[in-house]
Amino acid sequence: MKIGFVGLGKMGFNMAQHLLECGHELVLFDLSAVAVASLAAKRGLPAASLQELAGMLQSPRCIWLMVPAGDPVDTTLDTLIPLLQPGDIIIDGGNSHYTDSVKRAARLNDKGIHFLDAGTSGGLEGARQGACMMVGGDRSAYDLVEPLLKDMCVENGYGYMGKAGSGHFAKMVHNGVEYGMMQAIGEGFDLLDSSGFDFNLEEVSRVWANGSVIRGWLMELVVRAFHKDPELGYLSGRIADSGEGRWTVEAALEHEVSIPVIAASLFNRYRSRSEENLSDRVVAALRYEFGGHPFSEKP
Repeated sequence: MKIGFVGLGKMGFNMAQHLLECGHELVLFDLSAVAVASLAAKRGLPAASLQELAGMLQSPRCIWLMVPAGDPVDTTLDTLIPLLQPGDIIIDGGNSHYTDSVKRAARLNDKGIHFLDAGTSGGLEGARQGACMMVGGDRSAYDLVEPLLKDMCVENGYGYMGKAGSGHFAKMVHNGVEYGMMQAIGEGFDLLDSSGFDFNLEEVSRVWANGSVIRGWLMELVVRAFHKDPELGYLSGRIADSGEGRWTVEAALEHEVSIPVIAASLFNRYRSRSEENLSDRVVAALRYEFGGHPFSEKP
Protein backbone atom coordinates (compact mmCIF):
# COMPACT_ATOMS: atom_id res chain seq x y z
CA MET A 1 0.00 0.00 0.00
CA LYS A 2 0.98 3.62 -0.46
CA ILE A 3 0.31 5.53 2.74
CA GLY A 4 1.16 8.82 4.35
CA PHE A 5 3.05 8.50 7.61
CA VAL A 6 3.13 11.48 9.97
CA GLY A 7 5.32 11.42 13.07
CA LEU A 8 8.77 9.84 13.16
CA GLY A 9 9.60 9.78 16.86
CA LYS A 10 10.94 6.66 18.55
CA MET A 11 7.87 4.54 17.84
CA GLY A 12 6.93 6.10 14.52
CA PHE A 13 10.41 5.84 13.06
CA ASN A 14 10.65 2.13 13.87
CA MET A 15 7.15 1.44 12.53
CA ALA A 16 7.85 3.29 9.30
CA GLN A 17 11.14 1.46 8.82
CA HIS A 18 9.36 -1.87 9.33
CA LEU A 19 6.69 -0.96 6.77
CA LEU A 20 9.30 0.04 4.20
CA GLU A 21 11.01 -3.31 4.66
CA CYS A 22 7.66 -5.01 4.11
CA GLY A 23 7.43 -3.35 0.71
CA HIS A 24 4.93 -0.57 1.44
CA GLU A 25 5.36 2.83 -0.17
CA LEU A 26 5.49 5.58 2.46
CA VAL A 27 5.18 9.33 2.06
CA LEU A 28 6.87 10.69 5.19
CA PHE A 29 6.47 13.88 7.18
CA ASP A 30 7.93 14.93 10.51
CA LEU A 31 9.03 18.18 12.09
CA SER A 32 12.51 16.66 12.17
CA ALA A 33 14.05 16.85 8.70
CA VAL A 34 16.78 14.50 9.92
CA ALA A 35 14.28 11.73 10.66
CA VAL A 36 12.63 12.15 7.26
CA ALA A 37 16.00 12.09 5.50
CA SER A 38 17.05 8.95 7.34
CA LEU A 39 14.03 7.05 6.02
CA ALA A 40 14.22 8.67 2.61
CA ALA A 41 17.59 6.94 2.33
CA LYS A 42 15.66 3.67 2.80
CA ARG A 43 13.28 4.35 -0.12
CA GLY A 44 10.77 6.47 1.80
CA LEU A 45 9.27 9.45 -0.05
CA PRO A 46 9.95 12.71 1.81
CA ALA A 47 7.30 15.42 2.12
CA ALA A 48 8.20 18.93 3.25
CA SER A 49 4.71 19.62 4.62
CA LEU A 50 1.37 17.99 5.33
CA GLN A 51 0.05 19.72 2.22
CA GLU A 52 2.74 18.09 0.11
CA LEU A 53 2.12 14.72 1.76
CA ALA A 54 -1.60 14.82 0.96
CA GLY A 55 -0.83 15.85 -2.61
CA MET A 56 1.45 12.85 -3.11
CA LEU A 57 -1.37 10.41 -2.25
CA GLN A 58 -4.32 9.35 -4.37
CA SER A 59 -7.83 8.83 -3.02
CA PRO A 60 -8.78 6.88 -1.11
CA ARG A 61 -5.82 8.21 0.87
CA CYS A 62 -4.59 6.42 3.98
CA ILE A 63 -2.65 8.52 6.49
CA TRP A 64 -1.14 7.07 9.66
CA LEU A 65 -0.50 9.45 12.58
CA MET A 66 2.14 8.77 15.23
CA VAL A 67 2.16 12.14 16.97
CA PRO A 68 1.89 12.92 20.71
CA ALA A 69 -1.59 12.66 22.23
CA GLY A 70 -3.67 15.77 22.76
CA ASP A 71 -3.29 19.07 20.91
CA PRO A 72 -0.69 17.78 18.39
CA VAL A 73 -3.25 15.32 17.01
CA ASP A 74 -5.93 18.00 16.67
CA THR A 75 -3.49 20.46 15.13
CA THR A 76 -2.48 17.84 12.57
CA LEU A 77 -6.12 17.07 11.78
CA ASP A 78 -6.90 20.79 11.40
CA THR A 79 -4.30 20.96 8.65
CA LEU A 80 -5.16 17.67 6.96
CA ILE A 81 -8.96 17.81 6.86
CA PRO A 82 -9.25 20.54 4.17
CA LEU A 83 -6.82 18.53 2.03
CA LEU A 84 -8.78 15.28 2.14
CA GLN A 85 -11.81 13.87 0.34
CA PRO A 86 -14.71 11.60 1.34
CA GLY A 87 -13.53 8.00 1.59
CA ASP A 88 -10.03 8.89 2.80
CA ILE A 89 -8.80 7.23 5.99
CA ILE A 90 -6.88 8.66 8.94
CA ILE A 91 -5.45 6.29 11.54
CA ASP A 92 -4.29 7.53 14.94
CA GLY A 93 -1.73 5.00 16.18
CA GLY A 94 -0.66 7.02 19.23
CA ASN A 95 -1.81 6.88 22.84
CA SER A 96 -4.78 9.25 22.54
CA HIS A 97 -7.51 9.35 25.18
CA TYR A 98 -10.43 7.31 23.92
CA THR A 99 -12.93 10.16 24.44
CA ASP A 100 -10.85 12.34 22.12
CA SER A 101 -10.94 9.58 19.51
CA VAL A 102 -14.75 9.38 19.73
CA LYS A 103 -14.98 13.15 19.10
CA ARG A 104 -12.45 13.06 16.25
CA ALA A 105 -14.26 10.19 14.55
CA ALA A 106 -17.54 12.13 14.68
CA ARG A 107 -15.85 15.25 13.31
CA LEU A 108 -14.31 13.38 10.38
CA ASN A 109 -17.44 11.33 9.74
CA ASP A 110 -19.35 14.55 9.11
CA LYS A 111 -16.97 15.13 6.19
CA GLY A 112 -17.11 11.54 4.92
CA ILE A 113 -13.59 10.80 6.14
CA HIS A 114 -12.95 7.55 8.02
CA PHE A 115 -11.11 7.64 11.35
CA LEU A 116 -9.56 4.60 13.01
CA ASP A 117 -8.08 4.62 16.51
CA ALA A 118 -5.29 2.07 16.72
CA GLY A 119 -3.90 1.38 20.18
CA THR A 120 -0.33 0.18 19.64
CA SER A 121 1.64 -2.04 22.03
CA GLY A 122 4.94 -3.88 21.93
CA GLY A 123 7.38 -1.08 22.68
CA LEU A 124 10.24 -0.11 20.40
CA GLU A 125 11.06 -3.73 19.56
CA GLY A 126 7.45 -4.35 18.53
CA ALA A 127 7.39 -1.24 16.38
CA ARG A 128 10.52 -2.42 14.62
CA GLN A 129 9.76 -6.13 14.28
CA GLY A 130 6.02 -6.54 14.67
CA ALA A 131 3.62 -4.81 17.03
CA CYS A 132 0.28 -5.53 18.71
CA MET A 133 -2.67 -3.34 17.70
CA MET A 134 -6.21 -2.82 18.93
CA VAL A 135 -8.27 -0.95 16.32
CA GLY A 136 -11.60 0.84 16.64
CA GLY A 137 -13.74 2.71 14.14
CA ASP A 138 -15.66 2.03 10.95
CA ARG A 139 -15.47 -1.66 10.07
CA SER A 140 -15.30 -1.04 6.32
CA ALA A 141 -12.24 1.18 6.79
CA TYR A 142 -10.66 -1.46 9.01
CA ASP A 143 -11.18 -4.08 6.31
CA LEU A 144 -9.46 -1.83 3.76
CA VAL A 145 -6.34 -1.38 5.89
CA GLU A 146 -6.19 -4.90 7.32
CA PRO A 147 -3.36 -5.94 4.92
CA LEU A 148 -1.34 -3.05 6.34
CA LEU A 149 -2.09 -4.12 9.92
CA LYS A 150 -1.12 -7.69 9.12
CA ASP A 151 2.33 -6.55 8.00
CA MET A 152 2.78 -4.22 10.95
CA CYS A 153 1.91 -6.78 13.63
CA VAL A 154 3.01 -10.16 14.89
CA GLU A 155 0.85 -13.16 14.03
CA ASN A 156 -2.55 -12.87 15.74
CA GLY A 157 -1.38 -9.54 17.16
CA TYR A 158 -4.11 -7.26 15.84
CA GLY A 159 -7.89 -7.13 15.90
CA TYR A 160 -11.03 -5.08 15.42
CA MET A 161 -12.30 -3.85 18.78
CA GLY A 162 -15.54 -2.16 17.71
CA LYS A 163 -16.89 1.36 17.26
CA ALA A 164 -14.79 4.53 17.37
CA GLY A 165 -12.83 4.91 20.59
CA SER A 166 -12.76 1.20 21.42
CA GLY A 167 -9.21 0.74 20.11
CA HIS A 168 -7.77 3.40 22.37
CA PHE A 169 -9.98 2.27 25.26
CA ALA A 170 -8.59 -1.27 24.95
CA LYS A 171 -5.03 0.10 24.82
CA MET A 172 -5.69 2.27 27.87
CA VAL A 173 -6.86 -0.72 29.89
CA HIS A 174 -3.91 -2.75 28.55
CA ASN A 175 -1.55 -0.13 29.94
CA GLY A 176 -3.37 -0.15 33.27
CA VAL A 177 -2.84 -3.91 33.47
CA GLU A 178 0.79 -3.32 32.55
CA TYR A 179 1.11 -0.92 35.51
CA GLY A 180 -0.14 -3.61 37.89
CA MET A 181 2.07 -6.34 36.45
CA MET A 182 5.23 -4.25 36.61
CA GLN A 183 4.44 -3.15 40.15
CA ALA A 184 4.01 -6.77 41.28
CA ILE A 185 7.29 -7.78 39.64
CA GLY A 186 9.11 -4.88 41.27
CA GLU A 187 7.70 -5.66 44.71
CA GLY A 188 8.64 -9.31 44.38
CA PHE A 189 12.28 -8.52 43.67
CA ASP A 190 12.34 -5.96 46.48
CA LEU A 191 11.21 -8.69 48.89
CA LEU A 192 13.84 -11.10 47.57
CA ASP A 193 16.51 -8.46 48.04
CA SER A 194 15.39 -7.77 51.61
CA SER A 195 14.98 -11.42 52.66
CA GLY A 196 18.42 -12.02 54.16
CA PHE A 197 19.15 -14.70 51.57
CA ASP A 198 21.98 -14.06 49.14
CA PHE A 199 19.84 -14.09 46.02
CA ASN A 200 21.36 -13.42 42.62
CA LEU A 201 18.43 -11.46 41.20
CA GLU A 202 19.51 -11.94 37.61
CA GLU A 203 19.57 -15.69 38.18
CA VAL A 204 16.13 -15.66 39.80
CA SER A 205 14.70 -13.62 36.96
CA ARG A 206 16.26 -15.96 34.39
CA VAL A 207 14.62 -18.97 36.03
CA TRP A 208 11.26 -17.20 36.31
CA ALA A 209 11.47 -16.21 32.64
CA ASN A 210 11.65 -19.87 31.56
CA GLY A 211 8.70 -22.13 32.20
CA SER A 212 7.23 -20.43 35.28
CA VAL A 213 3.64 -19.25 35.54
CA ILE A 214 4.86 -15.62 35.50
CA ARG A 215 7.16 -16.02 32.49
CA GLY A 216 6.78 -13.54 29.66
CA TRP A 217 8.32 -10.55 27.94
CA LEU A 218 8.35 -8.36 31.04
CA MET A 219 10.30 -11.01 32.92
CA GLU A 220 12.73 -11.31 30.00
CA LEU A 221 13.26 -7.56 30.25
CA VAL A 222 13.98 -7.91 33.97
CA VAL A 223 16.70 -10.42 33.10
CA ARG A 224 18.15 -7.91 30.65
CA ALA A 225 18.06 -5.09 33.21
CA PHE A 226 19.71 -7.12 35.99
CA HIS A 227 22.35 -8.32 33.55
CA LYS A 228 23.34 -4.70 32.99
CA ASP A 229 23.59 -4.03 36.73
CA PRO A 230 22.50 -6.44 39.51
CA GLU A 231 21.60 -3.46 41.73
CA LEU A 232 20.09 -1.29 38.96
CA GLY A 233 22.29 1.37 40.47
CA TYR A 234 22.46 3.43 37.29
CA LEU A 235 18.95 4.81 37.78
CA SER A 236 16.77 6.24 40.50
CA GLY A 237 13.37 4.79 41.39
CA ARG A 238 11.48 7.89 40.36
CA ILE A 239 8.78 6.51 38.04
CA ALA A 240 7.05 8.73 35.51
CA ASP A 241 3.63 7.98 34.06
CA SER A 242 2.43 8.83 30.58
CA GLY A 243 -1.25 9.12 31.49
CA GLU A 244 -2.86 5.80 30.54
CA GLY A 245 -2.87 4.41 34.10
CA ARG A 246 -4.55 7.58 35.36
CA TRP A 247 -7.11 7.41 32.55
CA THR A 248 -7.83 3.76 33.40
CA VAL A 249 -8.56 4.63 37.04
CA GLU A 250 -10.77 7.53 35.94
CA ALA A 251 -12.71 5.22 33.60
CA ALA A 252 -13.12 2.67 36.41
CA LEU A 253 -14.58 5.37 38.66
CA GLU A 254 -16.94 6.46 35.89
CA HIS A 255 -18.16 2.91 35.27
CA GLU A 256 -18.06 1.91 38.96
CA VAL A 257 -15.65 -0.97 38.38
CA SER A 258 -13.24 -1.97 41.14
CA ILE A 259 -9.59 -2.03 40.01
CA PRO A 260 -7.60 -1.85 43.28
CA VAL A 261 -4.36 -3.35 41.91
CA ILE A 262 -4.13 -0.91 39.00
CA ALA A 263 -5.07 2.04 41.22
CA ALA A 264 -2.45 1.09 43.82
CA SER A 265 0.23 0.77 41.14
CA LEU A 266 -0.60 4.26 39.88
CA PHE A 267 -0.45 5.76 43.37
CA ASN A 268 2.86 4.00 43.97
CA ARG A 269 4.31 5.85 40.98
CA TYR A 270 3.38 9.10 42.68
CA ARG A 271 4.98 7.89 45.93
CA SER A 272 8.18 6.94 44.08
CA ARG A 273 8.83 10.60 43.37
CA SER A 274 9.48 11.34 47.04
CA GLU A 275 11.13 8.08 48.17
CA GLU A 276 12.44 5.00 46.44
CA ASN A 277 13.43 1.36 46.81
CA LEU A 278 14.48 -1.53 44.58
CA SER A 279 10.87 -2.11 43.58
CA ASP A 280 10.74 1.35 42.02
CA ARG A 281 14.04 0.87 40.23
CA VAL A 282 12.79 -2.39 38.70
CA VAL A 283 9.69 -0.64 37.33
CA ALA A 284 11.79 2.26 36.03
CA ALA A 285 14.15 -0.22 34.37
CA LEU A 286 11.24 -2.08 32.74
CA ARG A 287 9.83 1.15 31.29
CA TYR A 288 13.23 1.95 29.81
CA GLU A 289 13.78 -1.56 28.43
CA PHE A 290 10.51 -1.87 26.52
CA GLY A 291 9.75 1.71 25.58
CA GLY A 292 12.94 3.69 25.88
CA HIS A 293 11.15 5.92 28.39
CA PRO A 294 13.51 8.39 30.05
CA PHE A 295 14.67 7.58 33.56
CA SER A 296 16.28 9.60 36.30
CA GLU A 297 19.88 8.69 36.91
CA LYS A 298 20.78 7.90 40.48
CA PRO A 299 22.71 10.79 42.10
